[in-house]
Amino acid sequence: MKLSLARVAALGAAALLSIGLAACSSATASDTGSAAAGTFAVDDQTLVFGVVPDSVDTQTNYQPLMDYIAKETGKKVEYHESTDYAALIEAAVAGKIDVASFSGFTYVTALNNGAKITPISSIITVKGQEPGYYSEAIVPKDSSITKIEEFKGKKVCFVDPSSTSGYLFPSYNLLEAGIDPEKDITPVFAGKHDVSVTKTAEGVECEAGFAEDSEVEKNDGVKVIDRTMVPGAPIVESDSLPADVKEKLEKALSEVTIDQIIDSGVKSADSDAFRATFYGTSPVDDAYYDTIRDICKKTNAKQCQA
Repeated sequence: MKLSLARVAALGAAALLSIGLAACSSATASDTGSAAAGTFAVDDQTLVFGVVPDSVDTQTNYQPLMDYIAKETGKKVEYHESTDYAALIEAAVAGKIDVASFSGFTYVTALNNGAKITPISSIITVKGQEPGYYSEAIVPKDSSITKIEEFKGKKVCFVDPSSTSGYLFPSYNLLEAGIDPEKDITPVFAGKHDVSVTKTAEGVECEAGFAEDSEVEKNDGVKVIDRTMVPGAPIVESDSLPADVKEKLEKALSEVTIDQIIDSGVKSADSDAFRATFYGTSPVDDAYYDTIRDICKKTNAKQCQA
């Protein structure tokens, strides 16, 4: 059988194209690593640990945990402090963090916006405790306010529009009390839990407020008039990390106690400051945060939207 010159040329071109595409594919895999190998936010020797500084002690509180991650993975752990919850979400979506401590609300919002992350565990502060903490409604200690219904018409401190215990759950509780958090009060966003507590205690910028229990208990200038349990904040990992790194992170962080961290050789964990904020971790999965998804629907919070 004879082939025309045109047919020969066409076959030759197709062969060359196939070779060229294969070469390009090989070059790409060599430059960036195959999908199976995974990718890092910075490089394969570094894990970027993302947080939102919701109190003045944020980096100090997380340092022992970062030291433990470094020991268990053999990687340098780089502290990445986002300016606010929205910035942490953006960093997750852009693949600029490898591991992070989110709030439950921030985690759900990040997923809604395209972040590829998976929860590993949540921090607990007391042995036997279930993951979770309290969003507390507070007023100055000498205030006559005794219930949330009396927040109507007041200047109310929140933490951040993307805060779970500092805005989402408070918004839901206000709506349940017949108060529109956007129309019936004057919202004041303090930026951090401890600042929300301080401003509420002073009673000038805020006549009432909300914050997480761990910060409220540090200030005797406020009193708690209501509280709601919030799903525990997740420690998450980037789905793009190599499988072996994710395996090490999950083994290290899924269920570990402070004593086990200290026994592993992490001396920074042996401190009263770390013990005050960390007893251990407890495993959580994505379904654990369905409560937050339900409240997003009930409050119609725009921060929940993609």
